[in-house]
Amino acid sequence: MAAAVMTRAWQRMLSGRRLDLLDPTPMDIEISDIAHGLSFVARWNGQTSGDWPYSVAEHSLLVEEILGRIDPQAGVPARLAALLHDAPEYVIGDMISPVKAAIGPDYTELDARLTAAIHIRFGLPAQLPAPLKKRIKQADKLSARMEAVQIAGFTETEASRYFGKAAEDITRGLSLKLRPPMETRQAFLARFSDLITALN
Repeated sequence: MAAAVMTRAWQRMLSGRRLDLLDPTPMDIEISDIAHGLSFVARWNGQTSGDWPYSVAEHSLLVEEILGRIDPQAGVPARLAALLHDAPEYVIGDMISPVKAAIGPDYTELDARLTAAIHIRFGLPAQLPAPLKKRIKQADKLSARMEAVQIAGFTETEASRYFGKAAEDITRGLSLKLRPPMETRQAFLARFSDLITALN
C-alpha cells in the first residue's frame, strides 16, 4: 500500500515566517507580509481600467477612511479593524463574490481562522462585535460601489442593484487611487503605524 502523500498547507512569507493555513497562529503574522501581499492582490480579478491594478491594500485604506466618515466617533481599534478587514487576502487572494459562493463554507472558515489570528496579533478581539462588523461592511460596500462605477465598468443602475444606492454625503470628495504597488504598500504601512502607535 502506497504511503499517504502529505499535502503542504503552509506558505513561506518574505519575512521568513511560515504560515500554516489550517492552524494559523498570531506569532506567524507580520504586517510587512500583509502590506506586501495586499499591495499586489488586484481587486475585481484585475478587470479594472487604468495603468495599475486596484489593489486590496488601496481598497483597505479607502474602507478605513469611509468608516471614519460613517462613524466620526470610531475609536482606534475600529479604524484598525477596518484597515485589516481584508487582511487574510494577503494569503488567499481576493476572490470575487461569485467564486466565494461557488466554493462555499470552506472559504468562509479559512477566512475566519486567518482573521482571528491577525486580530489577536495586533491587539484586536478574535471576533469583532456585531455592530462594528456591520459598520465596516457598510464602508466596504460603499467602497465597492465607487470602484464598480469608476473603474470596473458597472453602470449606476448595476452598481445600485449589487452594492446599494450611492451615499454622496459620505463619499463626497473621495477618489480612487491607482498607483504602483510600492507606493500603496508604503501608504498602508504608514497608516497601520499611526493606528498601532495610537492603540498602544
